[in-house]
Amino acid sequence: MMEELQFIYKRYSVRKFQEKPVKAEDLEAILTAAVHAPSGKNLQNWHFVVVSRREMIEQMAGAVQEKNKQLAEFIAEDERKAFTAMIPYHTVFKGAPVVILVYAGPYPSVADSLLKSGRLPQQEALEYAKPGPGIQNIAAAMENLVLAAAALGYGTCWMTGPTYAAEEISKLVGFSKEGYHLAAMTPLGVPAASPLQRTKRKPLAEVVTFVE
Repeated sequence: MMEELQFIYKRYSVRKFQEKPVKAEDLEAILTAAVHAPSGKNLQNWHFVVVSRREMIEQMAGAVQEKNKQLAEFIAEDERKAFTAMIPYHTVFKGAPVVILVYAGPYPSVADSLLKSGRLPQQEALEYAKPGPGIQNIAAAMENLVLAAAALGYGTCWMTGPTYAAEEISKLVGFSKEGYHLAAMTPLGVPAASPLQRTKRKPLAEVVTFVE
């Protein structure tokens, strides 16, 4: 691995944290790195909500657990057990001193224009929405965030599972911004375990195609 790229390989998915606070200057540096991500048309259609109040984090975890229970009633019986079994994974953030919620805002795309005009069949127009440029902006910001956190010695875990409780979580933290929805979240703190174990990655030959 090239030495210049070592900062990338410091990032792990961390689910257990020490009872140590996140330094204010480190938190600001991590968020600053996040907002320096590229975004289409430079719209920067993201918003970060930082939660460090212990009781609120616990309430968020409770909201996810309750929502999981509610939704399970609407899931096919053969898939319900697997869904409810995800609760421990969807609430691991409750052990962190800080949780960062990442909201995605509106992003006008060619698919929006095609749907608005009504000149193409809806199904065909929706094909142009597949790249999801608006959500790609959020992903870029999240990647900057988790890499910056790792470089400063903190652990994160990029989570989207708990977003099925987005409405409940947003009410708890008091966040409301027109057109924005909860896209992802991450716990943030000092990892409890060291060294961390990296999951196996697919070989390049399996996921890369060279066209020469």
